[in-house]
Amino acid sequence: MARIRRRSSADRFRTSEPAAGEAADQAAEEAADEIASIAAEMEHWDGPAEADPSHPRERGRQRLASLAGVLARGVGRGGRTAARGATVGMRTLSDRLLDAAPRIPVRSLATLRDQHPSAADREQLADRLTTGAVRASAAVGAGVGAAAMMPTPPAMPVEIAAETLAVAAIEIKLIAELHEVYGVRAPGGATDRAGAYVNAWTNRRGIDLTRPVGMTALRLSGELKQQLRRRLTRSSLRKVPSLTPLLIGAGIGAGVNSRDTRRLAQKVRDDLRGRPPDQEGYWAAARPPSGPDDRRP
Repeated sequence: MARIRRRSSADRFRTSEPAAGEAADQAAEEAADEIASIAAEMEHWDGPAEADPSHPRERGRQRLASLAGVLARGVGRGGRTAARGATVGMRTLSDRLLDAAPRIPVRSLATLRDQHPSAADREQLADRLTTGAVRASAAVGAGVGAAAMMPTPPAMPVEIAAETLAVAAIEIKLIAELHEVYGVRAPGGATDRAGAYVNAWTNRRGIDLTRPVGMTALRLSGELKQQLRRRLTRSSLRKVPSLTPLLIGAGIGAGVNSRDTRRLAQKVRDDLRGRPPDQEGYWAAARPPSGPDDRRP
C-alpha cells in the first residue's frame, strides 16, 4: 500500500511563499503607480482656479483610501477591509517612495510655460506651481481627517502612511518642476534625476550639484536611505493630529500640510535663486506658442 505523506507546516509555508512574494511584488507596483498618479493630479491644482469641481476633502479621502488599501495588501493584511491593525514601517515607506519617484511625471519648462502662458517670469510660474502643490497637499490632509469620521475607518497607521507618501510625492514633483523653472535640472536620465529630487526633498533644499545623487546611489547607500527614513518619520509624526475626529482633523491636516509644503517650496526657491541656470536664455528658449491667457479655467 502506498504510504500517504502528510504535508508539514513547513511544506505548506514553502508552497505558499512564492505566491505571497508575487502578491507583495504586485502590491508594491500598484502602490508605486498610485503614489505617482496622486502626484500627477497636482497639475489640476496649479491654475487660477480648481479645474476639478469635486469637493477637495472627498477627493483626497477617496485617493487615500485607495492607496491605503494597496499598502495594506503590501504588508500582508489582505484588502482594505482587513487593514485594521496593520502597520507600515519606515523601511517599507522609503521603498515605496523610491519605487514611485521615477514614475512621477515632471513637466518640462516648455510644457509649464505652455500651460501657464500668462506667467511673465520664473517667479510668477513658481508661484503657480507652489499654489498647486499647497492645494493638493491640503486636500490630502483633509482627506485623512474625513476618513477618521467614517463609522469603520481603515487602520490609522496605514492611513498615516498613505498620507505621508502622497504628500511626499506631491512635494517631490514640485521640487523637480521648480528646478525646471529656475533652469537647474538634475543631471542624468529620468531615473537618476528622480533620485536627486528625492534626496533634495530629504534635505529640504535644491539638488547638490557638487555631489549629485542618482537613484542607484540612493538605493545602495545606507546613510542616504537612513536620512530618507528619518525624514519620512518626521513627516508622518506631524500628520497624527489630522486623525482628530468630528472633522476637526480635516482642518488640522489641511493646515499642517499647507504650511509644510509652502515652507519647503520657499526653501527650495531661495536656494535655486542663488544658482546660475544651466544655459543662458533658457527661459526665452522655452517660450510657449499659445496666447497670453491661461488655458485653464
